[in-house]
Amino acid sequence: MTDTRAGDAPARMHVPIHLRWGDLDAFNHVNNTSMLKLLEEARVRVFWLPQAGEAAPATAVVDSSLAAGTVTLIARQEIEYLAPVPYRREPLDVQMWFGKIGGSSVEVCYEVFSPHGESPQVLYARATSVVVMVDVATGRPTRLTAEMRRVWEPYQGPPIVYGHRR
Repeated sequence: MTDTRAGDAPARMHVPIHLRWGDLDAFNHVNNTSMLKLLEEARVRVFWLPQAGEAAPATAVVDSSLAAGTVTLIARQEIEYLAPVPYRREPLDVQMWFGKIGGSSVEVCYEVFSPHGESPQVLYARATSVVVMVDVATGRPTRLTAEMRRVWEPYQGPPIVYGHRR
């Protein structure tokens, strides 16, 4: 994962995500349900604490173990598809930032591009996920920790404005 910042714009996390042949549908492009899995993979890499010996970005502060006492749940997701995603050997460039950091939730914003370094890059999709921290024992939302806020705030920027909303 790499970070970028253009001028005064907030930093973005760039997460390389490889496609699998099984992500394609009969029309030979990434199936809409597979896109959710690709976004999930990027989100896990950015959020979850690494295992021993793994490298992870500074944003990976969520303990995903069963003993953690909290879990992340998806409250809402939206995707706007802008172009079909063909099969590629090079990983897609999934760019991520936070549109909103709330009390117990974050709005994760994504833009899915053709591989990093390709010129010009093709923007395939925009998406948002609202992720809520939930206490396992009570099933109720729980506050984001100070550490989460500290490491995620540098990546806070404008939320996605969808172009084709009615």
